[in-house]
Amino acid sequence: MRRILNDLKIMILANLWIVPVVAALVWALFQFVAPPPPMSASMATGTQGGAYQQFAERLKEELAKEGFELTLVPTSGSRDNLQRLLAEAPEVQIALVQSGLERQLAPDEQRQLQSLGAIYQEPLWLFYRRDVELDRIADLLPLRLGLGGEGSGTRAASDAILGANAIVPEQYPDTWQSLGGGKAARALMAGELDAAFFVGPAENSLVQQLAANPDITLAHFRRAAAYEARLPFFNQVKVGEGLLDLASNAPDRDIVTLAPVATLVVNDDFNPGLVPLFLAASSEVMKNGNLLDAAGTFPSAEPRTFELHKDAGHYYAKGLPILQRYLPFRIASLADRYIILLIPLIVVMIPL
Repeated sequence: MRRILNDLKIMILANLWIVPVVAALVWALFQFVAPPPPMSASMATGTQGGAYQQFAERLKEELAKEGFELTLVPTSGSRDNLQRLLAEAPEVQIALVQSGLERQLAPDEQRQLQSLGAIYQEPLWLFYRRDVELDRIADLLPLRLGLGGEGSGTRAASDAILGANAIVPEQYPDTWQSLGGGKAARALMAGELDAAFFVGPAENSLVQQLAANPDITLAHFRRAAAYEARLPFFNQVKVGEGLLDLASNAPDRDIVTLAPVATLVVNDDFNPGLVPLFLAASSEVMKNGNLLDAAGTFPSAEPRTFELHKDAGHYYAKGLPILQRYLPFRIASLADRYIILLIPLIVVMIPL
C-alpha cells in the first residue's frame, strides 16, 4: 500500500506542470476568445401593418424558438431605418432597407453598414385609372400623380424611374404629389389622382385592393430590360394574368414590372455570431416563398447593395456552422468557443 501511495505521489509531482498549463489555457480562453453572442437585439422595421413589420413579426417568432429575444422598433420606412442604424448611439442593430437607398448615403456612411442579403422582392406598382391613356412614363406629366410619401422607399423608387427618363424633381409638375400608401390608394380610387406608385409584395392588402378595383389598371413596363441595365437595384418581375386577383382577373394580361428587394442591413453593433441565426430564421420565414418568389429563393446574397457581411458570405457558400446544424444556437455557440480550449488540452494530455 505504501508503495502504491509513493508511486502516486511521484506521478502527481512529475505532472504538476499541467496545472499552470491548464490555468494558462483557461486564461487565454477568456482573454482572446470572443464571448458568446447576446441573446437579444433590436430591429428597425417599418410602418404598423406594413410588409416590413409583418416580416419582422414572423422573424421574431422564429428567433424565439431558439430563446432569442428580438425587439421590434416601428419606423416610417427604409430611409428612417438607415438613419437609425447610423445614429451616434444607435438603438437598433439591424433593419430592413429597400435596395437602392444605399445610393443616397455618403461613401463613409455606406462603409458603416453591411448587408446580410436580400429577403424578398418588393415590386414597384404603377396603378392608373382606366380612363387615362398611359403608354410611356412621359405620359404621366399632365396627370395627377402620387409619387410616394416624402422620404419613403416608394418615393426613392419612383424618383429613380422618372430620373431614368430625364425627369428630375425640379421638373415635377404641380399636379404631382408626395403621396403614398393608404392615402394615395384612397385618392386614386376616389378619382382624386389619375395614377400612383406603390411598393410592396403582391400579397400587400393595398396592392390587392387596387388590383381588384374595376376602374383601375396596372402599368406594363415594356422597357424593363432598359431600366434594369441602368438601375441595377431593380429586377424585372413577370406578373401573370390573374396573379393578383383571379376573381377579377387582375391584371387582365401578362405584364412586367420592376422590383427592388428588401434587404437585412446591420451596423457595427450587430454581433457577427448572430449572422447565421438570423439568416436561418429568415430562410424559415421565406421557405414557402410567395406569389412572386419561388420557395427557397430567399434569403440571397444577390443583388448586392451594401458590402456583404463576411459571415453572411460564409453562410451562403457553406450553410450553417456544423454545430448549429445539430444543436440549439445557444449551446452550439458556447461549444464553438470551448472547443478552442479543448483541442490544446487534449494535446497536452496525450503524453500522459
